Amino acid sequence: MKNNQVWDLVELPKGVKPVGCKWVFKTKKDSTGNIERLKARLVAKGFTQKEGIDYSETFTPVSTKDAFRIIMALTAQYDLFLHQIVVKTASLNGRQDEEVYMVQPAGFMKDGGEHLVCKLKKSNYGLNRHQGNVLYVDDVLLATNNLSMLADAKFFPSSHFEMKDMGEASYVLGVEIHRDRSREVPITKGDKLSRAQSPQNELEKKEMKIRPYASLVGSLMYAQVCTRSDFAFAISVLGRFQANPGNAHWMAAKKVKTYLQRTKSFVLVYQRQESLELVGYCDSDFTGCLDDLKSTSAFVFLLAGGAVSWKSSKQSTVAASTMQAEFVACYEATIQAYSWLKNFITGLCVLDSIARPVQIFCDNSAIVFYSRNNNRSAVLT
Repeated sequence: MKNNQVWDLVELPKGVKPVGCKWVFKTKKDSTGNIERLKARLVAKGFTQKEGIDYSETFTPVSTKDAFRIIMALTAQYDLFLHQIVVKTASLNGRQDEEVYMVQPAGFMKDGGEHLVCKLKKSNYGLNRHQGNVLYVDDVLLATNNLSMLADAKFFPSSHFEMKDMGEASYVLGVEIHRDRSREVPITKGDKLSRAQSPQNELEKKEMKIRPYASLVGSLMYAQVCTRSDFAFAISVLGRFQANPGNAHWMAAKKVKTYLQRTKSFVLVYQRQESLELVGYCDSDFTGCLDDLKSTSAFVFLLAGGAVSWKSSKQSTVAASTMQAEFVACYEATIQAYSWLKNFITGLCVLDSIARPVQIFCDNSAIVFYSRNNNRSAVLT
């Protein structure tokens, strides 16, 4: 308060009643519950002020939790840097337009001047005041994709107020923030594997003999078959090089293993549904295999909100177009739905909706048009 020159000690004018004050103590804790620091705040007894005499109107805007969650969502979507700065004693930086007198705080009275009162030059905690007269923001979140802009945004307020740079935001408004920016996936579009990466000489073959590639892929395949549909495509690709794997294939398999280790908490979840139906989704790439230009099909079927059947495999023929590749994927999903899933569920006699056609969704409008019109196509025959 001394640094901010909040008040001047003066004689109390006749006919004026000073506002009282009290010390409020608080233990500041971090997100884990450990004591971070002990705070003491001098609060004016603003409830003794009279409207129209000591103040005209009051309004203090606050951030809503909806706004906070929207900022969090946008930060995650655009992978923004999220930093936090704190304005120290923010309320003491606002100007005080009305004449307000406050008694001296207990324990800090001026020797020989106990009869004096504090004439406030700046706002204090507890006073009724208008938002235009006070800096009401103390915790500030900065979200940007530009580090230079972030530094500038921190510099501007710090040149006017005493600030504390908290770095990356981790605990705001009583909410703990955890970020995982690894974006790790089992296999990406840039991971191109082919037989050209297999050992080309005896030295490379000897090196690969000491690496348990088949054992690793087999172990991963067991996890994929049981509960992990998320890396079915990766296992489909890695399995193509069992006969003669190279170092690139080995590194790709280890990447999937690392992904599995970091996501071992992922589980299949099934839950009660208002309308229980079997629903399928299918898709394919186009000439994704570098060795023979064949495409890869994939499908997944959901029941009670969770996956019950899935598969990713290379197509047996070379597709002439993306439509043809998608059509083959849709056909393979249909075979799974009607030759196995529908027959099995029908035999259980517990799901009436299985008598209706199974819905299978795909993301190719040409396939939908072709299927609805049931026309022959020279491309597909």
